[in-house]
Amino acid sequence: MSTREGEIVQFDNVGLRYGTDREVLSNVTFSLYSGRFYFLTGASGAGKTSLLKLLYLAQRPSRGAIRMFGRDVITLPRDQLPSFRRRMGVVFQDFRLVDHLSAFDNVALPLRVSGVREADLREPVADMLEWVGLAHRAEARPATLSGGEQQRVAIARAVIGRPEILIADEPTGNVDPEMAVKLLRLFEALNRLGTTVVVATHDVQLLRKVPDSLIMRLSKGMLADPTGALRYPPRREGTVGESA
Repeated sequence: MSTREGEIVQFDNVGLRYGTDREVLSNVTFSLYSGRFYFLTGASGAGKTSLLKLLYLAQRPSRGAIRMFGRDVITLPRDQLPSFRRRMGVVFQDFRLVDHLSAFDNVALPLRVSGVREADLREPVADMLEWVGLAHRAEARPATLSGGEQQRVAIARAVIGRPEILIADEPTGNVDPEMAVKLLRLFEALNRLGTTVVVATHDVQLLRKVPDSLIMRLSKGMLADPTGALRYPPRREGTVGESA
């Protein structure tokens, strides 16, 4: 499986099954390119979360090939997985905040793991919390935050390190429409800085808010890609691909 310029993710005829059940993903083939914005859509049960698990390396496929950042990740030694994951930001549906840490410390965690000095992380973390409307909750622990507040902390944590690829599973599911748009603008700003963004959502209204995005639609575990736009380098201008 060769790599084209700008290609950071390649799926080639990927299938996934859990145990002996039928495949939840079948013959999934696509490429993601550096600096693009993608929406992943589909009905409940279509396989969106399973596809994201493959993307952020929490699951290995049952068959097929996956390459990320030029490497075959299926055969990647487990001791190299952490360094790969540090190149990603992930927003989980269940947030996965660290219960005993404050909102500030949850957001600061990726920077501390990557070795950023305390003196250098305080301002960016405070700015990020202010951006998501939680500056006044910086010292609060997750148990005292509402579901929407926890979601915003999770998003702030995922984007604070400017990852090469951001993977977000229903990131606006627990916030009001005004905050959903604000968070989407945060993703767009990160995208303009060069981060590839993949947002899984069932909210079709969001798809119309990023005109330059590409849309990946899953149906019963199969990717609908009638134009081939996800296999070849899309242009910033013109009519290549399917836009919202």
